[in-house]
Amino acid sequence: MKVAVASDHGGYNLKEIIKEYLEELNVEYQDFGCHGLESVDYPKYAKIAAESVVKGDCDFAIIVCGTGVGVAIAANKVKGIRAANCHDCFSAKATREHNDANVLTLGERVVGPGLAKMIVKTFLETKFEGGRHQRRIDQIKEIEDMWR
Repeated sequence: MKVAVASDHGGYNLKEIIKEYLEELNVEYQDFGCHGLESVDYPKYAKIAAESVVKGDCDFAIIVCGTGVGVAIAANKVKGIRAANCHDCFSAKATREHNDANVLTLGERVVGPGLAKMIVKTFLETKFEGGRHQRRIDQIKEIEDMWR
């Protein structure tokens, strides 16, 4: 498994903590930036990380900003991305099982480091259930294809 990680300045500190945690889990990752606390525009980083998933260079992406909302919106504009902003383990588990989410977004100003690690672990370890949920993923793809 290889995970893309990215953030804006508002999520930089949590991204760095997540990178350390991925190393503890022996999960390979690629850091797409940003690389400091200087103000940057989050859509750029969300797009780059999301595209790495669609291209197949990474299996998942974890993208962090202040709330996780902005990067989720931006990442979801990339065709083939199903980004979910999660602030709890239940949502992380459900979005993998039911939505086959391939991008997790987190908010550094919303989720503390300990909970963020639990959410990351839950997201990465949970498998898509398929079955009736695949029908719904197919319907999401149909909507996506109508507009792209």
